[in-house]
Amino acid sequence: MSVLIIAAHPDDEVLGCAGTVSGLDEPFDIAILGEGITSRFDDRAAADQKEIEALHARAHEAGARVGARSVRLFSLPDNRFDSIPLLDVVKVVEGLVEELAPHTIYTHHGGDLNVDHTVTHRAVLTATRPLQGCPVKDIYAFEVPSSTEWAFQRLERPFTPNVFVDIGDRIDTKVDAMECYEGEARPFPHPRSPDALRAIARRWGTVVGCESAEAFELVRSVR
Repeated sequence: MSVLIIAAHPDDEVLGCAGTVSGLDEPFDIAILGEGITSRFDDRAAADQKEIEALHARAHEAGARVGARSVRLFSLPDNRFDSIPLLDVVKVVEGLVEELAPHTIYTHHGGDLNVDHTVTHRAVLTATRPLQGCPVKDIYAFEVPSSTEWAFQRLERPFTPNVFVDIGDRIDTKVDAMECYEGEARPFPHPRSPDALRAIARRWGTVVGCESAEAFELVRSVR
């Protein structure tokens, strides 16, 4: 059995579940659907290809730090997933599921502020419909600091975690992996700062009686 993390942008995979997956016994792969940088330019075609390549190199480094078997990067337009047919995104996910046959998927919450997150969530649910022969049994939605909470529970349904993973001995791994994304991290009190990541983990830890935790919403589990 294997695990697949499906994220919209480079760094979402770390922010969402790096502490959890770095402690897995089974192999796991990371898929990042968006190229992750061109929304910074008025004209997507004007983006510096070298910057994109550098960001993708950092994604591979972050994956290595958390122990991923592979990191697969795609080229969907950054912060423009809603500009392409949903079917195109679904096809990418279907290809990953067919190739890797994961038992478990971790992905975005459907009520995030970022549109790429919400499209990714829907594409995962569509591509993994529980038809006979579908290998995916468990789907978990993670939060992404600076997107999930910034929806202020006004978009679709709020993030309501019901599964928690003790990452007390792996919070340093998460913070270390995030350091690969030096252009994405921000100083405190930004939610993507090292101090904030530790505070978020400690907050979820207090909910379930441990030092630090990551929180997930169970979308479905088939037994």
